[in-house]
Amino acid sequence: MIKNGKGGGNTKTGLVFEGKTDLSTFLNNQEGYRVTDGIVFYNDEKVARIFKKHDFYKYLKEVGVDWKKIISKKLLPDDSIYVIINNTLFIIECKYQQVAGSVDEKLQTCDFKRKQYQKLMAQINIDVEYIYLLSEWFKDPKYKDVLDYIISMRCHYYFEYIPLTKLGLPVPPNSEEE
Repeated sequence: MIKNGKGGGNTKTGLVFEGKTDLSTFLNNQEGYRVTDGIVFYNDEKVARIFKKHDFYKYLKEVGVDWKKIISKKLLPDDSIYVIINNTLFIIECKYQQVAGSVDEKLQTCDFKRKQYQKLMAQINIDVEYIYLLSEWFKDPKYKDVLDYIISMRCHYYFEYIPLTKLGLPVPPNSEEE
């Protein structure tokens, strides 16, 4: 996989998170993985927690973070995963498009949203990464500027899949090359 979602094909990542399914479903179908009540186990060792939409705020309450004192409005991630081994929360926003529309402009909000999530996680010393999972539609040259902007804002994007290695999750030994 070449940096920032371009290229691929010859990198041994083995497993990928496909945009056609949610992260919990994908991981549950991989060798060695099990997801139970949002907790991700690999070979029976707890490696991560997955949050969808409002579940993220339940987690904040659980760890003593009052989001209302930090940000003014809830942000609801499509998918997010807190990977314990690297102490990082990955916010994953899935953007699929087949015709021009408002999603185009939503891609330009990554910096603001990443900073909002960083404010929320700062109290519990967890790093934040913001990733777009994009459909092939966004490979059109007219999106070059916005994709460059995403990278310049220290956010990331991938087309159709995110390698497990990007998330810092274990890749089962029997995985094959893409």
